[in-house]
Amino acid sequence: MANDKKIERTSKALEANGIHVLIAENGSEAKRLFLESIPEGSEVFLGSSVTLEQTGIKGEVEKSGRFDALRPKMFAMNRETQGREIRKLGGAPDFAAGSVQAVTEDGYVLIASNTGSQLGPYASGAEKVIWVVGSQKIVKDLNEGLQRLQEHVLPLEEEHMQQLYHVGTNVSKVLIVNREIRPNRITMIIVKEELGF
Repeated sequence: MANDKKIERTSKALEANGIHVLIAENGSEAKRLFLESIPEGSEVFLGSSVTLEQTGIKGEVEKSGRFDALRPKMFAMNRETQGREIRKLGGAPDFAAGSVQAVTEDGYVLIASNTGSQLGPYASGAEKVIWVVGSQKIVKDLNEGLQRLQEHVLPLEEEHMQQLYHVGTNVSKVLIVNREIRPNRITMIIVKEELGF
């Protein structure tokens, strides 16, 4: 877990790179901050995220009826006949949300993905982006972040995917966000407890 000094240093670097930061003491506070950030009725595309499951955010977004949750809609569609509609639906939502796999102390964000479905919305397609991040994901620099993806995240995600779907996973694509140029577009909620991988 990152101490308060490391969280503060990382937060300042992220803010300097155009990423707004909120600090939560725990998962419950992170959930409250997350839900306060999204107007009712907004389209919300959730990336696959253990962190969002652990905090109860996924359940709230997808089952409360307060939001236009896109993921359940996409899973209900036929990939063979509605592939284009599925891609368009997830490509430019009001909000894209999930977690990240590493955050550097100098303000870079690393997101690993097997399919890449969340990377386009995170990079530019979504109007707004919210990431909920356990502070154990703060690393010194990009090299340490890339090492974390391969040596820590991948084995845990492999085990998780085998348990859920009996399929493997890979670090097939990595998005590195150096800076956000659109004001108030990305918010990161850093949580002072261990969440996700």
